[in-house]
Amino acid sequence: MTEKTEVGAVAGLLLAAGGGRRLGGHPKALLTHRGRPLVEHAVGVLRAAGCARVHVVLGAHADAVREQATGLADCVLVENPRWEQGMGGSLLAGLESLVGTEARAALVLLVDQPGIGAEAVARVRAAYRDESSLASAAYDGVRGHPVLLGAAHWAGVAGAASGDRGARDYLRERESAVTLIECGDVARPYDIDTEADLGHLE
Repeated sequence: MTEKTEVGAVAGLLLAAGGGRRLGGHPKALLTHRGRPLVEHAVGVLRAAGCARVHVVLGAHADAVREQATGLADCVLVENPRWEQGMGGSLLAGLESLVGTEARAALVLLVDQPGIGAEAVARVRAAYRDESSLASAAYDGVRGHPVLLGAAHWAGVAGAASGDRGARDYLRERESAVTLIECGDVARPYDIDTEADLGHLE
């Protein structure tokens, strides 16, 4: 394996299309965390974890995100026009955008989980072996994000993704093949879904 392939083998795939329906329609990507939009924070986490290529799937208020999140210049921005149908469509759009690139695996991170930092993401990234790799962060033994999907699985994941179900069903059916990486000691997998969750932002 060449150094170039090593560097680009695992691409970061950030799902940031949600409209924040339970947050009054404010797109999650633009919520402020540590002085910058969540989408920029999450991209920084993927970069710090070693992902040289990062694809960001946008949806709700995509134009506003492009305008206000100025730290996305080096990312590939993918727009999911069907973002209202749920995370499954965003995962599909993101995986499709990686086809034909040097990426051999996608490291999938959700924009609304700022408690998951670079250390946890790097642990899951390190589980990459080849295109058949399947790995997931675990919190007290329970599977969560981020998730590593080798390219050999992309078509199958895409076929199973629908509504708010991303890779969940695909991974459940292949549970014995999924390498679980415990991250509960370095990350907190809470979601920013409701106004009550906004207290997690810093």
